[in-house]
Amino acid sequence: MAAYSDHFGINNIPFGIAGSAQHQPQCVSRIDNTVVFLAVLARAGLITTCETSLDHIFDAPTLNAFAALPKSVQRDVRSSLQQLFSAGTRDSLPDGSTTDIDSVQMHLPVAIGDFTDFSASKQHVLNAGEAVLGKRSLPPGFLHFPVGYAGRASSIVVSGTPVERPVGQFVDRSVDGQKVVCRPSEAVDYELEVAAIIGKPVEIGQRVRVADADEHIFGLVILNDWSARDIQALEMQPLGPLNSKNFGTSMSPWVITLDALAPFKTPPPPRDQPVASYLNDPTSSNYSIDLVAEILSGSTSTVTCRTQLQPMYWTFGHMLAHHTLGGCNLKTGDLIASGTVSGLAETEHGCLLELTRGGTESFRLEDGSSRTYLHDGDVVRFTGFATREGSSVGFGDCVGQVRPARPLAE
Repeated sequence: MAAYSDHFGINNIPFGIAGSAQHQPQCVSRIDNTVVFLAVLARAGLITTCETSLDHIFDAPTLNAFAALPKSVQRDVRSSLQQLFSAGTRDSLPDGSTTDIDSVQMHLPVAIGDFTDFSASKQHVLNAGEAVLGKRSLPPGFLHFPVGYAGRASSIVVSGTPVERPVGQFVDRSVDGQKVVCRPSEAVDYELEVAAIIGKPVEIGQRVRVADADEHIFGLVILNDWSARDIQALEMQPLGPLNSKNFGTSMSPWVITLDALAPFKTPPPPRDQPVASYLNDPTSSNYSIDLVAEILSGSTSTVTCRTQLQPMYWTFGHMLAHHTLGGCNLKTGDLIASGTVSGLAETEHGCLLELTRGGTESFRLEDGSSRTYLHDGDVVRFTGFATREGSSVGFGDCVGQVRPARPLAE
C-alpha cells in the first residue's frame, strides 16, 4: 500500500474504514502514506460543520452514515482536511489521530445492501461478442439503455482478501458429446471495473434524472468482478450469471469522491442513435481515469491491460437514471458497477475472455509461463490514476489472489 503515496495527495482526500492496534475499525482519510482517524479530529474540534455533529458518525465501522449526509457536509469535511494538511500541521495533530498506512487493516468502506453490475463499455461488449460468438455485435438493447443485472452483495470483499476457485457445472469440451461435468472451474477470469457507491438514497417510486445523479453518488471505487467463464457459459442459457459470479467480487478500500474527480470530467462518446428522453442529457460525464490490470506470478508482474474509463458508452448518470426508471429504490451503500472497461487496442482488453479470444489463445507472463485463464496462486492487481495539468488523484489498488477450490464432499 505504501507504494501509492502519489495517489493520495492534497487534491484527493479519500474516505475509508481502517482499524489498528489502537483503533477499532472506523472512518478514516489518507494523505500520502498517513491514515487519519476522523473521529479523533472531530472530537478535538478540528473538523467542524454547522449542520451536524460528526464524532459519533466517524466512530462507526462503515461510511454509510457519512455517505448519506448532504454533499455540503461532505464538502465541509473534505475542505477542513485539506486545510489541516496543507497548513503544515500534520505532525502536530492530536495523539492517536494518525498512523502509517502499513500499520492499519483496511475494511470494506460501506455496508453494501445491493449490487448491480452494468455492461457500459461498448468495446467490451463487442470484444466479448467476438470472443464468444465469433462476431462483433451488440445485444439488442445496448444502444437504447445501459444493460445490467443484479449481482451478489454478500460476497463482495475488500482488496487483499483471497478468492477461492469456484466449483460448478460446465461443459467439458475435451470430451466427445460435450459432457456436462461438476468440478473446479477451469476458466477463472478477472473483470476490470469501476463502481459508484450510493450516498443519498433514492426512495421507492422516485426517478433519478441523469443531471441529478451525482447528488446520489458518494464516490467511486475500483472493482474486480471475478468470473468463471466455463460455468457462466452454461448457466447463462437462458438466464443471467449466478455461480459463475457470486463466489467473489473484490473492491478497493478507498472511496474517491466526485469532488476529487471533478477536474477529470470528460464527455462520453456521442450516441450512435437517439435515446429515450430520460437518458438524453448532454451534461452527463465520464472521467478520464487510467486503469491498469496486472497478473503477479511468483516474483514477476505482467501488465495485461492498460485502458481508460473515458470512452465508456454509458455514464454512471445514465445507469442511475435507468436503474430507477421503473421505480426501483437505491439505498446508501448500494454498489453500481460499470462492467468490464475495455478499449479498441489489443492492450486494452479488461478481461481474459477478450484477451484470449474465449480461452482459445494463450499469452505469456514475465516469468515465462503461459495462461489462457488464471492459475491457483495468481494475484490480480488493478490500479486507477487520473492526472491533468498538474493535478493528480489515484485509487490505490484492488488486489486478490486465486486460491485452490475446496474438494467436493463424496
